[in-house]
Amino acid sequence: MHNYRLKRKYRRRLRRIELIIVLLGVITVGLLSWHLVSENNHAEQQTHAQAASVSTPTVSKATVAANKKRSIIAQNLQTYLDKVTADGDASVSFYSLAATSGSTAATTTDQLVYGNGKINVNSNATTTETSASTYKLFIAAYLFHLHKAGKFSWTAANKSGFYQMVVNSSNDYPQRILTTYGRSRINAFIKRQGWASPVFYGDGTASSTTSKSLRELLQALAAGTGAFSNASDRQYLLSLMKAQIYRDGIPTGVASVDSGATVADKVGFLDDINNDAGIVTTSAGQRYILVIMTHGHNQTMLDFSRIAAIAAKVQTIVYGANAGTQLINYSAD
Repeated sequence: MHNYRLKRKYRRRLRRIELIIVLLGVITVGLLSWHLVSENNHAEQQTHAQAASVSTPTVSKATVAANKKRSIIAQNLQTYLDKVTADGDASVSFYSLAATSGSTAATTTDQLVYGNGKINVNSNATTTETSASTYKLFIAAYLFHLHKAGKFSWTAANKSGFYQMVVNSSNDYPQRILTTYGRSRINAFIKRQGWASPVFYGDGTASSTTSKSLRELLQALAAGTGAFSNASDRQYLLSLMKAQIYRDGIPTGVASVDSGATVADKVGFLDDINNDAGIVTTSAGQRYILVIMTHGHNQTMLDFSRIAAIAAKVQTIVYGANAGTQLINYSAD
């Protein structure tokens, strides 16, 4: 009996030892696995760090340089535009667009500075001004909207009237459109686009808008969105804007510093009011929107010299050879 108890005690002790050995084995395996995973993670982190140390500086330097250049350009442009609009007789809106595909300007480095919307500078741009014939861009947008909805067709009469409206700035056709569809309906369309409304009045008040609204309309035209999503209609309007006959404003100003630039624009003039709203493509392929609305300064109707001077300066500040190299206090000129 005594021997039996000793044997039972011995077996229990043996099982405990075996259990301890198994537990120690599990713990050992776990520690080894953890060590291997830690080593692998450490190696992977080192690899990522090495890769980052090789690739990051190049991208970072290019981005930092582009941001600095763009910041200087934007500050210089704001200073200059604030100067020319200080007396309240001018309103200006500028907006950079993506470069023409395949052009010299379409490089990654250039587009870090000038890409779509990267430079957006306005001065007095939300002040309501007499639109003069720039209102015809809103008429064009409304007709394109109707065409998309199947409520307008390009009859010979419509084609001819539209041509005269844009190229020669004739008033007959747009006035007929206003009468046919109604000012309130067209104003409601303009408001739905997010543009300043009303533009048209029925009490003899001249049509009005802001340089910001004209710029936003031209953004949609450049992008082919909204009312301008029909590619054929869009290209037709742009071709007519490039052919319009009043070229002494933005086209003349830009050409004075970049002879290879092209401009698709629409002017407006009434008494001492002279306006111009256009999409510019530089000789290098940079694209931007510029809207300049002016009055006063003893200017006469069709005197676009002030607009030309502003356009030339804007082109130089933003895209000139020394653009973005140093801050300039244009307000002191």
